[in-house]
Amino acid sequence: MTELSKFHNEPMETASRERITQIQSERLRAIVGHVYESNPIYRRLFDEKGVRPEDIRTAEDVVRLPFTGKDILRESYPLNMACVPRDQIVEMHMSSGSTGTPVVMPYTRSDLDQWAECMARCYRMAGAKPGDPTQITPLFGLFNGGFGMYHGARAAGLFVIPAGPGNTARQIRLARDLKTRVFTGVVSYGIRLMEVLAEEKESLPDLEIGIFGAEVFSDSMKKKISSGLDIDVFDIYGMTESGGVGTLGMDCPAHDGIHVWEDQYILEIIDPKTGELVDDGEEGELVFTSLTREALPMIRFRTADLTHVISRDRCECGRTHIRLAPITGRRDDMLIVKGVNFFPKQIEQTLLGIPGIGNNYQIIVEEEDGVNSVRVNVEAEPGVTGYMVEKALKEALGFSPKGDVFPLGGLPRQEGKAKRVFHNRIK
Repeated sequence: MTELSKFHNEPMETASRERITQIQSERLRAIVGHVYESNPIYRRLFDEKGVRPEDIRTAEDVVRLPFTGKDILRESYPLNMACVPRDQIVEMHMSSGSTGTPVVMPYTRSDLDQWAECMARCYRMAGAKPGDPTQITPLFGLFNGGFGMYHGARAAGLFVIPAGPGNTARQIRLARDLKTRVFTGVVSYGIRLMEVLAEEKESLPDLEIGIFGAEVFSDSMKKKISSGLDIDVFDIYGMTESGGVGTLGMDCPAHDGIHVWEDQYILEIIDPKTGELVDDGEEGELVFTSLTREALPMIRFRTADLTHVISRDRCECGRTHIRLAPITGRRDDMLIVKGVNFFPKQIEQTLLGIPGIGNNYQIIVEEEDGVNSVRVNVEAEPGVTGYMVEKALKEALGFSPKGDVFPLGGLPRQEGKAKRVFHNRIK
């Protein structure tokens, strides 16, 4: 691999901090003027905040702008937040939430190019080279996963295998016959691929790179997939509101945080309660502002994702863009049981540290008379007992959830994005 093959856009990916700040300031001024002049909802939000486009001069001025969130996008469904005429919109995708009004994200041709640029950087950062067979397993449809991986793979010059989700036996045959080197999917599908390969006593010797996202990704799960498939595993980040998978960034081969493309987005970490900025290293809620998107740039969008800044210094991979810690969980996913606050990711991390524990589990939150309790069902090899599971969880969480141990394969599977947390109200 040549030195240049490490980067898709080396001048931008390795730009100095001063250059990044200059670009952010220029683009922030432009995008603020764009949304204020083109959309009455944005204009109202700015006016209520008492800020006008001419008040925004540098990247630091972003804190003067109003927050946005999913609520306003749902209230403006389907396209009342759009900042371009309908005839400039060439594509749309929407959030994968299963309830309520969906969030619709429109794209101009320039927006699709921006998405492809961000995703191509991720592929190259993972070590993908032009011509590499790349198997894309997220859904090609209203949700953005499959198309984002596709747009980026084309921009990076990869050999695209648009497999889509499910039918794991066919996925394995495709990967074997086409010598797939790069595999993309949701986190839980990486586990499913491992399981079916083990059941069929198959292997994929050409597979070297796995790019997984869409679900909270614990270090233990990441290591398990990496070891089980014998590949380098990358945690990719992006959401509908930012423009789709990979738009925000991914971790690099150093695996020391997620690089976020700061020429495309301004990042803030805020206290979820006060909305004030927190210091680097302190956990808070991620907020981003789109700098280059046209159809629907988000201004200070509150993601509800919890993380912290690891570093703003140059990484050993050569990239200079900010590194964030893997997402701990979502602000609104935090569970409170017996006075203890915790996230599902903490349960996963604990379970996977128990020898003999399988890959599948369920967290069942039961509410009775306004009181919550938690049941954790797990799969495990013979010899693993409920007592062992309860003891490990009590040490990690401070209380012992109830639960049952099932044989390997005893809990339901999903081919796509896994559902781990279930809510049950007892009458």
